[in-house]
Amino acid sequence: MERSGMTVILKLGGSVITDKQRPETLDEEHLARAAAAITDYDGELVLVHGGGSFGHHHASEHGISSEAGSHDVAGAFAVHDAMRRLNDAVLAALQERDVPALPVHPLSTAARDGDGELSLSTPVETMLSEGFVPTVQADVIAHTGAGVTVVSGDELVVELAEQLDAERVGLCAGVPGVFDEEGRVIDRIESFATVRAALGGSDATDVTGGMAAKVRALLDMDAPASVFGLDGLEAFLDGESPGTRVG
Repeated sequence: MERSGMTVILKLGGSVITDKQRPETLDEEHLARAAAAITDYDGELVLVHGGGSFGHHHASEHGISSEAGSHDVAGAFAVHDAMRRLNDAVLAALQERDVPALPVHPLSTAARDGDGELSLSTPVETMLSEGFVPTVQADVIAHTGAGVTVVSGDELVVELAEQLDAERVGLCAGVPGVFDEEGRVIDRIESFATVRAALGGSDATDVTGGMAAKVRALLDMDAPASVFGLDGLEAFLDGESPGTRVG
């Protein structure tokens, strides 16, 4: 099979598919809605998902973040194992609806060097060419001189978008877009300076930087991106730009 060259990358935020206030708790209704929307998409799709109450809970408990590393194998495995189980749940929801989704675990395909630079070598492009939907989880990865650190879904989105020359990127979050200081959804963000004052961390434990980190990451990409809630997912897959356009 030949690739279409029109790859869309979609991230399902952990706050969408899990209850971030309760450790290791799926939001089964939201996951089912997301899977149903993805079922009708017939283009080249890469799916990335965050950690939610699975990965973040264990990473916080063991003091592991995208910058703070650990050589504690039990802690590293606890984070990875929780993320693998969440990935299994996402895959099950997709495969139940005949979406040809297969897992990609960054612990086995990614690393950071001593400067913290991420390298990612995955079978994603081959999977796409064979008609599969690669489903990539946030994870822990080996980090030179630091043991393991967290690689967030947002980082993975940016790296994959560059590698695959993605046409569009969507972040399906637990909110309908990026809010300004008055609590209104911002239509478009072209520089971080314009929204710095409005952005803070997420409401629950998040070891990857919250909305501010998401916006910074998306601004680093060439591909157009949108941040939207679950209600905007079908519109995004239909080619629209719901929520907040970034970049």
